[in-house]
Amino acid sequence: MDNNQRTAEESDRASVSTRSVEIAVALILFTLGAIVVYDSYRLGSKWASDGPQSGYFPFYIGLLICIASVVTLAQAVRAKSGAGKPFVLWGPFKRVLTVLLPAALYVLCIKFIGIYVASAIYIAIFMIWLGKYSWWKGIAVGVVINAIFFMMFEVWFKVPLFKGELNPLSFLGY
Repeated sequence: MDNNQRTAEESDRASVSTRSVEIAVALILFTLGAIVVYDSYRLGSKWASDGPQSGYFPFYIGLLICIASVVTLAQAVRAKSGAGKPFVLWGPFKRVLTVLLPAALYVLCIKFIGIYVASAIYIAIFMIWLGKYSWWKGIAVGVVINAIFFMMFEVWFKVPLFKGELNPLSFLGY
């Protein structure tokens, strides 16, 4: 078996079934709805003499989420059609992960090195890795775009954006 056949077979494999995903989503949404119901009840979810208490409307929204989740769960458990049907194949799922994981890391980096530096690194990495541009073009575009954003927000609009806990741009006086 050659390499192209093996790659095609791997991309055709299912990661999880549609039924499993529907059950998992129903359980997650039920849990979130139950948290809303509990906390709204704790705050006060009744009708007081002066009108609804602060948890009145969120209580019923959470209750509707729980009911919808139970209906979805029951349908997913009873359904036979979605049991073998793949939710996503490994090939497309890997492509999604090549964007999702760096994006999650980018969000985490913003906390420490700020939005400007993290964005410059993020743009450069994506240009070099996925765009197949040369390293110097990726770095140049990342730095120039974020220098323009820095000038626009910090200098011209006087709207400071988050610079991170480490604040690597502190030498600029901002």
